[in-house]
Amino acid sequence: QVQLIESGGGLVQPGGSLRLSCAASGGSFSSGTVGWFRQAPGKEREIVAAIRWSGGNTGTHYVDAVKGRFTISRDRAANTVYLQMNSLRPEDTAVYSCAYERSRLILSRVWSGENYPYWGQGTQVTVSS
Repeated sequence: QVQLIESGGGLVQPGGSLRLSCAASGGSFSSGTVGWFRQAPGKEREIVAAIRWSGGNTGTHYVDAVKGRFTISRDRAANTVYLQMNSLRPEDTAVYSCAYERSRLILSRVWSGENYPYWGQGTQVTVSS
Protein backbone atom coordinates (compact mmCIF):
# COMPACT_ATOMS: atom_id res chain seq x y z
CA GLN A 1 0.00 0.00 0.00
CA VAL A 2 1.46 3.32 -1.08
CA GLN A 3 1.74 5.89 1.69
CA LEU A 4 2.69 9.53 1.36
CA ILE A 5 3.83 11.66 4.27
CA GLU A 6 4.25 15.42 3.90
CA SER A 7 6.36 17.60 6.14
CA GLY A 8 7.92 21.04 6.17
CA GLY A 9 4.93 23.32 6.53
CA GLY A 10 4.78 26.18 9.00
CA LEU A 11 4.46 29.90 9.51
CA VAL A 12 6.66 32.18 7.43
CA GLN A 13 6.76 35.90 6.75
CA PRO A 14 6.02 37.27 3.29
CA GLY A 15 9.08 36.93 1.10
CA GLY A 16 10.30 33.94 3.07
CA SER A 17 10.92 30.35 2.01
CA LEU A 18 9.82 26.88 2.97
CA ARG A 19 10.65 23.44 1.62
CA LEU A 20 7.94 20.81 1.68
CA SER A 21 8.76 17.11 1.53
CA CYS A 22 6.61 14.23 0.33
CA ALA A 23 8.08 10.90 1.41
CA ALA A 24 6.66 7.83 -0.31
CA SER A 25 6.69 4.21 0.78
CA GLY A 26 5.05 0.94 -0.22
CA GLY A 27 5.82 0.96 -3.94
CA SER A 28 8.62 0.67 -6.49
CA PHE A 29 8.37 4.29 -7.73
CA SER A 30 10.38 3.47 -10.86
CA SER A 31 7.92 5.64 -12.75
CA GLY A 32 5.16 7.95 -11.72
CA THR A 33 3.71 11.39 -11.32
CA VAL A 34 3.56 13.47 -8.17
CA GLY A 35 1.52 16.59 -7.89
CA TRP A 36 1.57 19.21 -5.16
CA PHE A 37 -1.91 20.60 -4.52
CA ARG A 38 -3.13 23.28 -2.16
CA GLN A 39 -6.45 24.29 -0.72
CA ALA A 40 -7.11 27.57 1.01
CA PRO A 41 -10.14 28.10 3.26
CA GLY A 42 -13.25 28.62 1.19
CA LYS A 43 -11.48 27.85 -2.07
CA GLU A 44 -11.26 24.84 -4.32
CA ARG A 45 -8.21 22.62 -4.35
CA GLU A 46 -5.70 23.59 -7.01
CA ILE A 47 -2.51 22.07 -8.30
CA VAL A 48 0.65 24.16 -8.08
CA ALA A 49 3.35 21.87 -9.47
CA ALA A 50 3.93 18.36 -10.76
CA ILE A 51 6.81 16.10 -11.63
CA ARG A 52 6.63 13.14 -13.99
CA TRP A 53 9.26 10.48 -14.48
CA SER A 54 9.90 7.20 -16.23
CA GLY A 55 13.29 5.65 -16.84
CA GLY A 56 15.73 8.50 -17.16
CA ASN A 57 13.17 11.09 -18.27
CA THR A 58 11.85 13.65 -15.82
CA GLY A 59 9.59 16.59 -16.46
CA THR A 60 8.43 19.37 -14.17
CA HIS A 61 5.38 21.56 -14.58
CA TYR A 62 4.03 24.64 -12.78
CA VAL A 63 0.97 26.79 -12.76
CA ASP A 64 1.53 30.43 -13.65
CA ALA A 65 0.92 31.64 -10.09
CA VAL A 66 4.06 29.92 -8.79
CA LYS A 67 6.40 29.90 -11.81
CA GLY A 68 9.76 31.34 -10.91
CA ARG A 69 9.05 31.02 -7.17
CA PHE A 70 8.42 27.30 -6.59
CA THR A 71 10.62 24.39 -7.63
CA ILE A 72 9.59 20.74 -7.58
CA SER A 73 12.27 18.08 -7.47
CA ARG A 74 12.72 14.42 -6.70
CA ASP A 75 15.30 12.42 -4.76
CA ARG A 76 15.10 8.97 -6.34
CA ALA A 77 17.12 7.22 -3.64
CA ALA A 78 14.96 8.65 -0.87
CA ASN A 79 11.63 8.21 -2.69
CA THR A 80 10.93 11.81 -1.78
CA VAL A 81 9.57 14.74 -3.77
CA TYR A 82 10.28 18.27 -2.62
CA LEU A 83 8.56 21.57 -3.20
CA GLN A 84 10.91 24.49 -2.61
CA MET A 85 8.83 27.62 -2.14
CA ASN A 86 10.54 31.00 -2.32
CA SER A 87 9.23 34.57 -2.28
CA LEU A 88 6.12 33.40 -0.45
CA ARG A 89 3.06 35.60 -0.46
CA PRO A 90 0.02 35.72 1.84
CA GLU A 91 -2.06 34.25 -0.99
CA ASP A 92 0.10 31.11 -0.85
CA THR A 93 -1.44 30.30 2.53
CA ALA A 94 -3.15 26.91 2.28
CA VAL A 95 -2.99 23.26 3.21
CA TYR A 96 -0.52 21.67 0.82
CA SER A 97 -0.90 18.01 -0.12
CA CYS A 98 1.09 15.73 -2.36
CA ALA A 99 -0.53 13.10 -4.53
CA TYR A 100 0.91 10.18 -6.51
CA GLU A 101 0.01 8.18 -9.57
CA ARG A 102 2.11 5.11 -10.44
CA SER A 103 2.37 5.95 -14.14
CA ARG A 104 3.87 8.91 -15.94
CA LEU A 105 0.65 10.78 -16.73
CA ILE A 106 0.21 12.47 -20.06
CA LEU A 107 0.50 16.21 -19.59
CA SER A 108 -3.20 16.95 -20.02
CA ARG A 109 -4.00 14.66 -17.07
CA VAL A 110 -1.40 16.09 -14.69
CA TRP A 111 -3.53 19.03 -13.62
CA SER A 112 -6.53 17.19 -12.17
CA GLY A 113 -6.55 15.63 -8.73
CA GLU A 114 -8.92 12.97 -10.04
CA ASN A 115 -5.96 11.27 -11.73
CA TYR A 116 -4.02 10.69 -8.52
CA PRO A 117 -5.18 7.74 -6.39
CA TYR A 118 -2.76 8.23 -3.50
CA TRP A 119 -2.74 11.28 -1.25
CA GLY A 120 -0.88 12.48 1.79
CA GLN A 121 -2.51 14.03 4.83
CA GLY A 122 -1.49 17.60 4.04
CA THR A 123 0.66 20.20 5.75
CA GLN A 124 -0.33 23.76 6.64
CA VAL A 125 1.57 26.66 5.13
CA THR A 126 0.79 30.09 6.54
CA VAL A 127 2.36 33.24 5.10
CA SER A 128 1.79 36.17 7.40
CA SER A 129 3.62 39.02 9.07
